[in-house]
Amino acid sequence: MNNLLPADEKIGLTNCDREPIHTPGGIQPIGFLIATSADWIVQRAANTLDHLGVAAADLPGKPLSGLLQKSAIDKIRSRIALLRSKDAVERMFDVPLVDGGKPYDIAVHFSDNAVIVECEPAQGDQVEVSSLVRSSLTRLGSCKDVSALLKEGARQFRSLMSYDRVMMYRFAEDGSGEVVSQSLAPDIDSYIGLNFPATDIPQQARALYLRNTFRIIADVQGEAVPIEPAGEGKPLDLSLALFRAVSPIHLEYLRNMGVGASLSVSIVVDGKLWGMIVCHHDSPRLPSFAERSAAELFGQIFSLQIESKLREQISESERRARHVSNRLMSAAAQDKDRLADADWLSELLPRAIECDGVGVHVEGTTALSGLAPTKAQFMKLVDALNRRDAQTIQHTSRIAEFLPELASSNSPLGGMLSIPISRRPRDYLILFREEKLRSVRWAGDQAKSVEQGEDGPRLTPRKSFEEWSELVRGTSEPFSPSDVRTAESLRTTLLEVVLHLSEEANEDRKRAAEQQQLLIAELNHRVRNILALIRALMAQTKREGGTIDEVVDTLESRVKALANAHDLLTAENWVPASFKEILKVEFSAYLSKGSDRVRLSGPAVSIKPQAVPIVALVIHEMATNAAKYGALSDSGSVNIDWSVDTDGHLHFTWKEAGGPMVEPPSRKGFGTTVISSSIPHELGGEADVNYKPSGLQAQFCIPERHIVAQEPVASAAMPQSPASGSADVLKGKTVLLVEDSMIIALDAEDKLRELGADNVLLAASIDRAAEMMRSEKIDVAMLDFNLGQETSLPIAEQLTKTNVPFFFASGYGGDDVVPPEFSAIPLVVKPYTLEQIAVAAANALA
Repeated sequence: MNNLLPADEKIGLTNCDREPIHTPGGIQPIGFLIATSADWIVQRAANTLDHLGVAAADLPGKPLSGLLQKSAIDKIRSRIALLRSKDAVERMFDVPLVDGGKPYDIAVHFSDNAVIVECEPAQGDQVEVSSLVRSSLTRLGSCKDVSALLKEGARQFRSLMSYDRVMMYRFAEDGSGEVVSQSLAPDIDSYIGLNFPATDIPQQARALYLRNTFRIIADVQGEAVPIEPAGEGKPLDLSLALFRAVSPIHLEYLRNMGVGASLSVSIVVDGKLWGMIVCHHDSPRLPSFAERSAAELFGQIFSLQIESKLREQISESERRARHVSNRLMSAAAQDKDRLADADWLSELLPRAIECDGVGVHVEGTTALSGLAPTKAQFMKLVDALNRRDAQTIQHTSRIAEFLPELASSNSPLGGMLSIPISRRPRDYLILFREEKLRSVRWAGDQAKSVEQGEDGPRLTPRKSFEEWSELVRGTSEPFSPSDVRTAESLRTTLLEVVLHLSEEANEDRKRAAEQQQLLIAELNHRVRNILALIRALMAQTKREGGTIDEVVDTLESRVKALANAHDLLTAENWVPASFKEILKVEFSAYLSKGSDRVRLSGPAVSIKPQAVPIVALVIHEMATNAAKYGALSDSGSVNIDWSVDTDGHLHFTWKEAGGPMVEPPSRKGFGTTVISSSIPHELGGEADVNYKPSGLQAQFCIPERHIVAQEPVASAAMPQSPASGSADVLKGKTVLLVEDSMIIALDAEDKLRELGADNVLLAASIDRAAEMMRSEKIDVAMLDFNLGQETSLPIAEQLTKTNVPFFFASGYGGDDVVPPEFSAIPLVVKPYTLEQIAVAAANALA
């Protein structure tokens, strides 16, 4: 979506953040620019008269071969061929453009369908500059941390580029920037420690800094040279151009700072704009083409070094977190009261996450230590957290966001980070940070001024950059992404500790099962909801019709195959799944008739949990192909034999016979890739598929590390496809559907109507459902058990009192989803099918 202004719209109070700075319509007079079509016919040009002797307005429509000599065009073409991405730029040095003419340095890149060629007189200094870059980067290698790297980087960059002022910006999460290091020429004002608001760099400029990491402004007083023909057709996109003209607002901003020229290089870390190297000069300054190329290279390598140092910090924080986690585990094993000991926790936890106080709420018991709110305030904080996602780390640098009453008090509290350590009841470990009363030093008042011009009011950059301070109260040092990752690691450990303490209070086997059940239930809930969303989206897309139906059907069946494999694992608490059961489940959809057409033979053997989805997906693709094109599409049969060799590897063969003649696929699609590559790539096994005319044959080997041998068990018959259920089980009925996910609700509504429902009432909450029950006559209800922070139990109880039949739906796969008093109520598990809903509805109505 394009939010930029049209080229002819004036910049004013409401639209400066949408100024189309990538299409300024002109260039800086550093050199000349030519834009050609794919057949090398000039489309646009700028500033060519002084360099080529031809006015830019006379060039459009002429071939490039009439302007430049053949050797120059050949070099440009060869470099164009090297461009591998939409944001790539290729450079050439000392290229003669015309016979007997002086050499030029050249940059080429694509802009939409045009080839952009930028040329400026060569200075022949690339060898000398390359030596300086190597020297500068060598000195950076000795820096120990990010702070040292920023300080040394500023010094080395000024040594390389010779600007009066070189500053290292670092951006905060809100987009504001702080000058964290600098290198200055004598008598130049210092900006170290000053902050610049996020509005100093509009959003479209930040996006451009990511695409084009280098920017030069040679003379802030200079006039831009227009691109000819001016004002005709679509403006030329100069996002990657070296000579791109500058926004008038930004030029005014620099002039207000007293800057004569500027240069900036983006510091990009993990694909995001982390900071910038910004250079100022009191007078106009144009480094050579080679110097500017070196500066861009310096920025790229410097960004990688920053990223490396940050990763080292993350590794160190993870090491500290592991140490604290080990202490927590070992201490809890020896003393079950340790987790409720806030004083002990306040000594241990700051080694992993910096904090000034700790509060803990476990099974109704509260303990506080260090800098913390009162017990009454702490319980209000727990209530506030209970209204949010109980499984998410919550953190803020301003605790008044959760406890507004603290904003009007003189509380020394500033920030907090909460770690949920159970599911029911909701227990928390909360870390507190003290208020960091600080004076933020801004480079001038942040407010931009409004002036009345001939076109009405216009927004102007601030004119004063003298230091302006703002007193910030009620906030702490923010919790960093590294702090949050450490908190996630601690949460996993604390979950285990809580479960261990529960185990101490009851028999070992029961509590061990609860620990495993808790972790699996959370995983199962999240995975099932994701699968339900995907499946619902596909089903809705399918109902729109069109040629995409076959693609959607295929994708939906693959998602179902993974869901089936997941069911096999979670049904037995994530233990290995029987290989035969995997085969039966994946074949069940194709065996509504004649289950004897698939013959299975082999010993009892199981697949470890991490390998089950891969094996299931391969079997699914093989079964689907057999049903669509192979033996099962006709009157043939499929024989699957397996054995375990002396090394413990599982070998299984797939042989089809009696079907239509087999031909190798004409292209290698996704399904073919899954069959031939998944087991070798994911599991380190082998796969060999032969498309014999008499029937497809395949051999697979799954390594021993994924296999678990079983005791022999009685062979079970192949299952038939599940009954489709009565197509009119809900005919003429009004159904109340309670579901908090709109996409899943739409899919469920469609299925209910397919089963004959005359009217489907949608409700996303208990209150809305209760309102519908008062105003409408309900014949049957389908209740999603988990509704965000509440459950549908109150609706179930009301339906029971009024003798209205109902059934549950849930993303949890265990047997303890609903309370014992509702254990007889039918339950469908997401992602559910039409047949499952039909059976549940029929049972409820019965």
